[in-house]
Amino acid sequence: MNNVLVYAEHRGGQTRKVTFEMATEARRIADALGGKALALVVGAGSAQLAEQLKNYPLDTIYVNDDADVDKFLLDPVVDYVEAAAKAAGPSLILIPNTLAGRDVAGRLVARLGAGIGADVTDFHIENGVVTCVSPKMGGALITTCALKNADYAIATIRPNAFSVAPSATGAQVQPIEKPAGKTYSAVIESDVDEESSGEMALEEAAVVVAGGRGLGGPEPFDTLLKPLAHALGGAVGASRAAADAGWVSYSLQIGQTGKTVTPSLYVAVGISGAIQHKVGMRASGTIVAINKDGAAPIAEFSDLMVVGDAFSIVPELTKLVESAKKEAVS
Repeated sequence: MNNVLVYAEHRGGQTRKVTFEMATEARRIADALGGKALALVVGAGSAQLAEQLKNYPLDTIYVNDDADVDKFLLDPVVDYVEAAAKAAGPSLILIPNTLAGRDVAGRLVARLGAGIGADVTDFHIENGVVTCVSPKMGGALITTCALKNADYAIATIRPNAFSVAPSATGAQVQPIEKPAGKTYSAVIESDVDEESSGEMALEEAAVVVAGGRGLGGPEPFDTLLKPLAHALGGAVGASRAAADAGWVSYSLQIGQTGKTVTPSLYVAVGISGAIQHKVGMRASGTIVAINKDGAAPIAEFSDLMVVGDAFSIVPELTKLVESAKKEAVS
């Protein structure tokens, strides 16, 4: 195993930022192993997205603008990644650690007889052996696991874990044939989560503004949190309590049974900070909590705890951020 293959996940014509992070890291790993860095992009708009990827240090970009990728659930994607892996030869396959990416990775493990490293934040390569560094238990434990000796290995990559370093190296765009004899039945009827409607992917946001039970209902997520998130150039998230109450989609849930986020700035509004939520955001750079209860558990692991009425504090904070942005532009 000396090549590295990146699966370029994209939504609504936009390539996920983690794809560029993986492309950059793929080059480093491939150079250490004496192999090639490759990528696969399939589905509507793939040709245009491949042009973006040519700005990164890849050798080959496999492409197929196949409408079935967008029409059906993940089965066509799994088939294409498998085909690209076999075209590339023995490889380490990098896949985003997203809801869809984890599903794709799990199926490929079975198909390719591969080992897997999950939620990887770093790689060590020594004497041709690749080990994966992964936080566990919400970052309380860091594991380093060697990949088994096999032709293929898979690693799901945590968004924001690796740097992005554009470097055009003359990557060749190569068509990849549609896997023959495949039929699919699970059709996508609609896609209504926050990402498909143009919102920033929560796992990739540099700033997350999250709300909890303390907001009292669904309206503040739109009227209170979203303006602050947009002012900061970030995304809105939620605690499990808010999702269970039906105030927001479960796609916004952060925590042990939701998404893990690692933004530079995490603003928790009306969230008590129970362990279930903590494990999904504790690796954030700076944590700011706004809560009327100064003794809430989140105070123990926040960098800044603001005690008071969120309905008064957040609008004023939003105004200050917007004012600072205007001053910076002028």
